Amino acid sequence: MAREKFHTLTEQMFYILLCLRQERCGVDVMEAVRQLTDGRVVIGPGTLYTLLEDFLQQEWISEGTPDGRKRRYRLTERGERRLREEAERLRLLYADYCSVVEKREEESP
Repeated sequence: MAREKFHTLTEQMFYILLCLRQERCGVDVMEAVRQLTDGRVVIGPGTLYTLLEDFLQQEWISEGTPDGRKRRYRLTERGERRLREEAERLRLLYADYCSVVEKREEESP
């Protein structure tokens, strides 16, 4: 059975959407992700612009006010909902991790 596209978000996808809660152009998105993650997550232009087109098709983002030749993007309500769903999924993963680790620590002598 084929996996639904975008069922879970990659780290790059998550951070792009997170940074697009504020309207930005592509170069500003790459810099915002780098700063937010202290350089841990780096997004190249090929990845960024491919994902931006995918997000436009999913209606998770829309084009904002043009800035000269730069295209600007912003998160839509649908994109905000998807971002929250992913954050909740990650929270549940972390909670499961913590419950297993705590249980194992309690069982250790």
